[in-house]
Amino acid sequence: MSPVLVRVIALLSFITVVAPLKANSVTLAAAPFETYVSDEGEPSRLTSIVEAAFSRMQTDLELQVMRDAFLGSAVRSGKVDGEFAYIDLGERKDAVTLSAPYLPIYLYATGKKYDVEEIKLIPHLKDSRVAIENRFANTPKFRMLKEIKWSRNPSTYDAFKQLADDRAPYLITTRLLIEEFNLLLDKDGEELLHVSSAALMNAGFSLALGNNTPNAKATIEAFGQTIDVMQQDGSYNKILGLPWLSKDINNDGIADYIGETSVSLVPTDTLTAYPLDKSLPGDKSVYVIDGVIVETKAEAMAMLDGVKAERESLLDPDVYKTMIRRW
Repeated sequence: MSPVLVRVIALLSFITVVAPLKANSVTLAAAPFETYVSDEGEPSRLTSIVEAAFSRMQTDLELQVMRDAFLGSAVRSGKVDGEFAYIDLGERKDAVTLSAPYLPIYLYATGKKYDVEEIKLIPHLKDSRVAIENRFANTPKFRMLKEIKWSRNPSTYDAFKQLADDRAPYLITTRLLIEEFNLLLDKDGEELLHVSSAALMNAGFSLALGNNTPNAKATIEAFGQTIDVMQQDGSYNKILGLPWLSKDINNDGIADYIGETSVSLVPTDTLTAYPLDKSLPGDKSVYVIDGVIVETKAEAMAMLDGVKAERESLLDPDVYKTMIRRW
């Protein structure tokens, strides 16, 4: 038996094989969120993840995008079976079954000036004006922060515009959105946004099914098992457009590196890997390329195709072009 085949078998031994879920069709909804959720043909990472997962589960799925104000009532009334982009930031969620977060959220402070890099904790922003989206600001964890002058915004675009127009020196948003905005700035030759030295708050996107949904618990369990597989076989790298992810794939308490040949770059430092769990890398970290385990970084790099061109931002450049030109 070849070494590669042995390693594939070793990886599969860590992954639960998901049997097809015998369930009725499921209807899920979410509020629009740039690069995460969209119904107008724009990049939609969460939509792609959930659609791929339910396809593997062999469960019919309908996704709807609606205003955040309508989501709760839509679930309670049974108009939809649940939410597919639920963020837990301290709100009590009754009568629903929640999945484990299938995509972590790391909220950082960002700004035009270097001083933001000195920020490690939210109290370091005391008395500062900080732009933020309503989806985060209107939650218990952020409402408790009274000593910050919040500049609330209805959308991602509006939040970045507060920063661009110098109406707020800081913005709190997701690490992934900061990286997408920096791709736009880099392409236009502008100075990139600076970022706080640590995430100021962590959360995650979860699936939330109303308890009246048929087979709700079984659906959540099957979804979680399917997500585990997708996070390890390169599917997440392709959907998220990220060269490296990290996750403890062999339950030894140490984060391992996950790559995929179509998006992973040979020279990209794995220190920038996006963490999918709380584990940290170490000397015993292994590498997974296209679902194949290799023991060393040299072996992993040898499996990659070579240097790839940096991808385009998932933020629409036509929408942001005026903002970038005034940067």
